[in-house]
Amino acid sequence: MEYSFKTDDYYYDIARQNIKNFRKRKGLTQQGLADLTGLSRDYICDIESMKKHKYFTLATLGRISDALDIPIDKFFYKEEDKELETTP
Repeated sequence: MEYSFKTDDYYYDIARQNIKNFRKRKGLTQQGLADLTGLSRDYICDIESMKKHKYFTLATLGRISDALDIPIDKFFYKEEDKELETTP
């Protein structure tokens, strides 16, 4: 069986879309999430942007995970995956 690897952008795009979705579900603005993480609003905007393809560190994702109270692994599920829940 041949395995096809996904690109880095594939995983970043899933994570960035989930960051945006979870932020909105929590009723937070980009500024609100920035305030909770100690990151700038511009950086949150860049992370969420599908056009800019801004890379971010695992530590940054951890800060966002803590701020949104979402287990970090949930950022890597596609929206259509049944396991994508906001509760641990």
